Amino acid sequence: MLTVDFSRFPLAPGDRVLDLGCGAGRHAFECYRRGARVVALDRNGEEIREVARWFAAMKEAGEAPAGATATAMQGDALALPFPDDSFDVVIISEVMEHIPDDKGVLAEMVRVLRPGGRIAVTVPRWLPEKICWALSDAYHEVEGGHIRIYRGDELLGRMREAGLEPYGTHHAHGLHAPYWWIKCAVGVDNDQALPVKAYHQLLVWDIMKKPLVTRLAEQALNPVIGKSFVAYATKPRHDERVRA
Repeated sequence: MLTVDFSRFPLAPGDRVLDLGCGAGRHAFECYRRGARVVALDRNGEEIREVARWFAAMKEAGEAPAGATATAMQGDALALPFPDDSFDVVIISEVMEHIPDDKGVLAEMVRVLRPGGRIAVTVPRWLPEKICWALSDAYHEVEGGHIRIYRGDELLGRMREAGLEPYGTHHAHGLHAPYWWIKCAVGVDNDQALPVKAYHQLLVWDIMKKPLVTRLAEQALNPVIGKSFVAYATKPRHDERVRA
């Protein structure tokens, strides 16, 4: 289930991509399939080991084109182990709401992104997230949980302050917001509640089969209650900074 829309955020074969806070690796895998040279980085060593296993399986199965590479590594988003201008593309999806020093993370992403490179940032959208917080303290008051809720204009402002130039936004996962509202209402750990189980089956069906009815429903819901806010930006080239 991708949050970044690659029709709005195109990749070229050979692009150097950093998936920062990659989690289970969903965006890293897609970039690898598209021929990129991918680095998937996360602080969670167990998840990184699993991502590495999937990269190896994809290579074995021939799922990545010739020239594509993939590396999974453990690291700190506030102290990235890469030189300046190392990447053509940086993706950070559903991560910044967890990190106290989000400005520091943005600064590191801008540092390792080459001039003219592109970045995709996704965070939980303000309204669906606000409802989750209102329904359940357990949803966010956990170690490593969400510590802030972004408004769209706030996130774009922080990206501009970091030296980026936003060029597009959208919302994603409109079908998922009601699922999380139900979980928060009945207990976030209560996966056996009938409404939760039923809605989860719907989401699995949607992800696996991609039926037209749920695709149309999500398109209609995304602008209204899409659970994620997605922003795309570029890092100005040096000559553009001089003119500015």
